[in-house]
Amino acid sequence: MSDERTKVLIIGGGFGGLFCARRLGRADVDVTLLDKSAGHLFQPLLYQCATGMLSIGHISRPLREEMARHRNVTVLLGEAVDLDPGARRVTVRRPDGSTFPIGYDVLVVAAGMQQSYFGNEHFAQWAPGMKTLDDALCIRQRLFAAFEIAETLPPGPDRDAWLTFAVSGGGPTGVELAGQIREVATRTLAHEFHSIDPEDARVLLFDGGDRVLKSFAPSLSAKATETLTSLGVQLHLGVHVTDVDGDGVTVTPKGGGTVQRYRARTVLWTAGVEAVPFAHHVAAALGASADRCGRIAVEPDLSVPGHPEVFVIGDLVGRDGLPGVAENAMQGGLHAAACIRADLIGRPRRPYRYRDLGSAAYISRGNALLQVGPIRLAGLAGWLAWGLIHIAVLTGVSNRVSTVATWLATIARASRYHRAFMLEGDRAQSGRFTWSRPDETS
Repeated sequence: MSDERTKVLIIGGGFGGLFCARRLGRADVDVTLLDKSAGHLFQPLLYQCATGMLSIGHISRPLREEMARHRNVTVLLGEAVDLDPGARRVTVRRPDGSTFPIGYDVLVVAAGMQQSYFGNEHFAQWAPGMKTLDDALCIRQRLFAAFEIAETLPPGPDRDAWLTFAVSGGGPTGVELAGQIREVATRTLAHEFHSIDPEDARVLLFDGGDRVLKSFAPSLSAKATETLTSLGVQLHLGVHVTDVDGDGVTVTPKGGGTVQRYRARTVLWTAGVEAVPFAHHVAAALGASADRCGRIAVEPDLSVPGHPEVFVIGDLVGRDGLPGVAENAMQGGLHAAACIRADLIGRPRRPYRYRDLGSAAYISRGNALLQVGPIRLAGLAGWLAWGLIHIAVLTGVSNRVSTVATWLATIARASRYHRAFMLEGDRAQSGRFTWSRPDETS
């Protein structure tokens, strides 16, 4: 890298960081792309990895491979832990706990969000979220191991508890997980056991709202309810999960009422998100305001007030009610790159304008929802459109081809070819370096 050129540091290799780095790939700048896993994860399909439909390789790609053709982009593995805005320096922690500094002229914060348990962090031990590859593998282990354990138990309450799956959160991830678990039980595992009937598995979906998929049009939300109910998912709306332990969940009605207890040995959490710790540190170091979830207030060009050299993009943007979806992160990454390019040639920056290109949710084979402006698709039409959109956005031609092949094989047969799991190494909490000491991960 040249000492004379502008140094751009991008923190986070998700959609925002990836699209920003790509757009700067041939610009007259030196780019460092920092990520905790040095890989890009296609989060919208994470639940399919968790339920054995896709492998890790289908939904992730090494950032080094992705950036190999961009000679001005350096990819580094590490977690940003400290920011010195005066010196324009970020301190990064390696997986072994040691640290090193990275200087910058322009900083792009695309670190994303993590699962929120609304102050009940002990829930994470029993209810993994759905944000990382570790989360997906943990859920896969718990899902398929639950059926195996039930097979070894006599009929009764203990077996029933292992065949009960509780999902907290009625957004797209919760709906997709609930639908997929029922599909696993009724289709994939239907004829593989002797002592149990997997179709007896109960899937309970809890949400505090009056309908699932509140971000979708009411007609599509109603269609999702109909599809989930036909699959056998039991919907419990207007309630909050107020306690989680190794034996199940406690649920409290939102408006007050009788507290209920459900025995469920597998609990999955998709109910909320919050900013990663580094985002809170960024806000404090720059004197920026943030909302209760940690989203940072920004100027119209996505820069931090008083710090035009620092951009915040993706889920961390606290402005205009921007949604925490992949499309917003992609557009934000492209916008930050455009601003950096404009600065290089002395042109004014343009304000960021988010273009809503729609929402989609997969429920089961042949059933998905798609909402694009006035267009509303459900059932088979929504499913086909959903597949085309996700294939188009996947990184890497090989990932697209292999994912399509796997989907076609799954459609033709009930089997899911990526169900392998190990009983060791259950890591319920996400974002932890394998080699870090406990006191270094707080």
